[in-house]
Amino acid sequence: MQVPAHVEYEKASSVEHALSLLARYGPGARILAGGHSLIPMMKLRLAQPETLIDINGLSELFYLEVDGGELRIGALTRHAQLLDSAAVGEHFAILHDAEKVIADPVVRNWGTIGGSLCQADPSEDLSAAFAALKGRMVIHGPDGSRTVSAREFHTGPYETVVDAGEMLTEIRLPISPGGGSAYEKVGRRVGDWPVSAAGAAIWLAGDVVADAGIGLTAVGARQFAAPEAEEFLRGAPATDESFARAGEIAAEHCRPVSDQRGPADYKRHLAAELTVRALRAALRRARGGDA
Repeated sequence: MQVPAHVEYEKASSVEHALSLLARYGPGARILAGGHSLIPMMKLRLAQPETLIDINGLSELFYLEVDGGELRIGALTRHAQLLDSAAVGEHFAILHDAEKVIADPVVRNWGTIGGSLCQADPSEDLSAAFAALKGRMVIHGPDGSRTVSAREFHTGPYETVVDAGEMLTEIRLPISPGGGSAYEKVGRRVGDWPVSAAGAAIWLAGDVVADAGIGLTAVGARQFAAPEAEEFLRGAPATDESFARAGEIAAEHCRPVSDQRGPADYKRHLAAELTVRALRAALRRARGGDA
């Protein structure tokens, strides 16, 4: 039977209390939110924190609200809440697309948005979606709060810019008119990690792409993004030809590896194809259609 190593347990009553506990226990402490990634890693002894700081009681981090031209998402918002939110569906359909293919209802009912992002799994779906949307992350620490872009948040596999004494508290997404977004994923089975997946957000000026965001996961894209493909699209006509070239560029800058989910060449092919599909669906939505 797989059993985690001995661990101390503390339950935080506020963000400030959680930060004080992190300071008290030092680098050996880990934040416990949904726990769907951390607890299995502990059972396999791949992670051995000395202390778990449970933040599930922090109601101040449970929220989804539109404020000042942004969608603000509290770090303890559950996946199911994101999927059920009408405001999210109205402004960021990509997030509903992604949530529908993340794990299963049990995981979505308890797993948290902040926990998924902080786990920094290189195959994580929401990391690609937030990269496409060019979101910002709010991080609290002993010296106050700081904000970093979604594309600066992840520094490598299972690594983020969140320091040992800090915690992610909020994700902010700018709401811009004239846009549409979508997420496309290929997995071995329903709810599994992707073999490859792509998210796209597009903003139009007439029939021209004014701006675009492309996120990729499971294919070794640096910080889950495809900036070279985005740069190509800016000012280009919103056509299948432009999207096909953007998909090629995105795939060229990926660094997939062969593993149990498939060979590298197949993953690179998927990166190109899924980028095109996501761009097409995002364009339909930007023009008022249902993708």
